[in-house]
Amino acid sequence: MSIKFIASSKLPTPFGTFTMHGFEDSETGKEHVALTYGELAKDEVILGRIHSECLTGDALFSLRCDCGFQLETAMKNISDAGAGFILYLRQEGRGIGLLNKIRAYNLQDAGANTVEANEKLGFAADLRNYAMCKPMLDHLGISKVRLMTNNPKKLAAMDECGVNVVARQPLQVGKNMHNEHYLRTKADKLGHMMTEEHFKED
Repeated sequence: MSIKFIASSKLPTPFGTFTMHGFEDSETGKEHVALTYGELAKDEVILGRIHSECLTGDALFSLRCDCGFQLETAMKNISDAGAGFILYLRQEGRGIGLLNKIRAYNLQDAGANTVEANEKLGFAADLRNYAMCKPMLDHLGISKVRLMTNNPKKLAAMDECGVNVVARQPLQVGKNMHNEHYLRTKADKLGHMMTEEHFKED
């Protein structure tokens, strides 16, 4: 197995104190993190999110995407539920990396949507890999998941790698004047499951 557990520590946040678990992928050299909250009872369905790194949205408060809003809401939902997990995967820009993401942003500034920008750079629309999720969840003792996501391809990937997603919980947050076109593209081009209510004016 290429995923190796390294260490755990407490992580105080505005949403409560999570436990942070560090993992290393020996094949890629990437370091991934799992956050857990509360008691993860064995054989119970655990609320969680599988979140790919987005430096611009998660750390720099970008309004171009909904990533930071989704991460914050997921943490709040888990805290409110009393237990849950987040797998934070280091695959920036749907797998193309940070600098290529900035190049893609430049193309988007000129009028391309997110899918077109990736394709103009020679990439597929989404290069993410979720194979690391199963061993990370196994380490945490999680066997059944209620997954916060709008992405049907993520659900299919979980099924393919053996993660038992019992239910999906929508995570429609963060729409604003800067990302509405981005969200429309996710729905229209990538099949993300978003209701029309999400696109109505506030």
